[in-house]
Amino acid sequence: MYRSHSCGELRIADTNKEVTLAGWVQKSRDKGFMVWVDLRDRYGITQLIFDESRTDASIMQQAKALGREFVIQVKGTVIERESKNSNMPTGEVEVLVKELQVLNASQIPPFTIEDETDGGEDIRMKYRYLDIRRNPVKNSLLFRHKVTQEVRNYLSNLDFCEVETPYLIKSTPEGARDFIVPSRMNPGQFYALPQSPQTFKQLLMVAGMDRYFQIVKCFRDEDLRADRQPEFTQIDCEMSFIEQEDILDIFEGLTRHLLKTIHQIEITKFPRMTFDEAMRTYGNDKPDIRFGMKFGELNQVSQHKEFSVFNSAELVVGIAVPEAANYTRKQIDELIDWVKRPQVGASGMVYCKCEADGSFKSSVDKFYDQGDLAKWAEATGAKAGDLILVLSGPALKTRTQLSALRMELGNRLGLRKPHEFAPLWVIDFPLLEWDEDTARYHAMHHPFTSPKQEDMHLLDTDPGKVRANAYDLVLNGNEIGGGSIRIHDKETQALMFKHLGFTAEEAQEQFGFLMNAFQYGAPPHGGLAFGLDRLTAILGGQETIRDYIAFPKNNSGRDVMIDAPSTIDAGQLSELHIAVDLK
Repeated sequence: MYRSHSCGELRIADTNKEVTLAGWVQKSRDKGFMVWVDLRDRYGITQLIFDESRTDASIMQQAKALGREFVIQVKGTVIERESKNSNMPTGEVEVLVKELQVLNASQIPPFTIEDETDGGEDIRMKYRYLDIRRNPVKNSLLFRHKVTQEVRNYLSNLDFCEVETPYLIKSTPEGARDFIVPSRMNPGQFYALPQSPQTFKQLLMVAGMDRYFQIVKCFRDEDLRADRQPEFTQIDCEMSFIEQEDILDIFEGLTRHLLKTIHQIEITKFPRMTFDEAMRTYGNDKPDIRFGMKFGELNQVSQHKEFSVFNSAELVVGIAVPEAANYTRKQIDELIDWVKRPQVGASGMVYCKCEADGSFKSSVDKFYDQGDLAKWAEATGAKAGDLILVLSGPALKTRTQLSALRMELGNRLGLRKPHEFAPLWVIDFPLLEWDEDTARYHAMHHPFTSPKQEDMHLLDTDPGKVRANAYDLVLNGNEIGGGSIRIHDKETQALMFKHLGFTAEEAQEQFGFLMNAFQYGAPPHGGLAFGLDRLTAILGGQETIRDYIAFPKNNSGRDVMIDAPSTIDAGQLSELHIAVDLK
């Protein structure tokens, strides 16, 4: 037995017990006649003491030679510490060591294994197995485990059945790029790694499984950012004989359950907002409603004067920044420079200060009088002491730019509190969106999403106005889940493929297996998938998912620890019938 106790469980009640501990040397302090060693494992730290008056000389010598991250086993007696440490759960006791065995020596680590490390992100990614020894990363992974267990418990208690679906599937042209896997046994043919188990979970509904879930890896070969990885984990769910309201009710319940069990927070309100309202009011389809600064459209109150910038704009829109009228010109210029960055792309910004005495002072006083500016304040909801910031230009682009500014100001003003949670359903998404590059419509979610019955007549005349039975669950300005009611009959699915530009032959070749299954009694069904990585990070008070994944990729999609992706031996490529010039 390597250990009788963990390094985090000994307390004053354990005094005089004979114990065996094993773990890593966090640090040691050698005072000559006495050596203290902090021994660490996953559960905590226990202080060891080696005292030349009570410890064998050979063991004392071994203790003096211990280095950071040595793996050791000790046996000894729990004693009360003379100098207690109230910051440690084990801080009232220490172990007087009688036996010491070095299980494995360690080189000096490339960074300190402490909460506040001296290691940069790149070096910690390269030595991720060392980084996980640090409390912040270790605790994030334990937190993820807790979230996952609570999800499984909640869904299992509602009769959901966990079913595994294949990882080697057929490539389809819709959605993001697939990761492709060549088939040795079938020359010139390829599998794809699933972007989601979408068609399989629909087939499970045809199969009568009724309530399915899976915590499943998905893969998308797309550009990366802080909240996106080439491989990610979904909580994938599907239900039969339900309507949209049933799905929203069950997954509101799951979100409430997680917030209650993990943070002891009771959430009663899950407001709903249409896609059109979200875009008009916040400039994006996943608004953070923990704070205000709703958009105020200013076309009617700004395009009647000689200011050509506004007069020529498709949209003039502003927000009221609370209690920011005291911003200096330097602070405002810094915000103007911020929106002009290539990442945002605005050409400029107009501002108006709402003074305490009820007057207004703007950067366009030459064109607008006090009455005009008062209408700006009314449209944006600005009060005395607030600062109105205004952008103009093409409608969609300008809303996106102002949304980015709103979120930046929310961060700067401390309005996006990490442990304050505000969920929101966004509903009534467009079924289709126009793609300028391909000059055709694409499914906004995926081609299996059901159109709203009352909009079906628009498919032939005005497809861009057809609404979908689709919904996203947003938490703190992040989409954490999304889904839809699915098409469950062959005729409607064929019509959908037609409007997405598929010929009948192409639809049959790509998705014939699904449409054929619909001929055998497919029930009405729908579902939702949560992004587990993102959900866990937000519940943990973060927006970057990397620390909640054991072995993540970097921003270039590389695993720098194992050096992947990498080249393949020419012999392997030949077996796969792939000809590549390796020069």
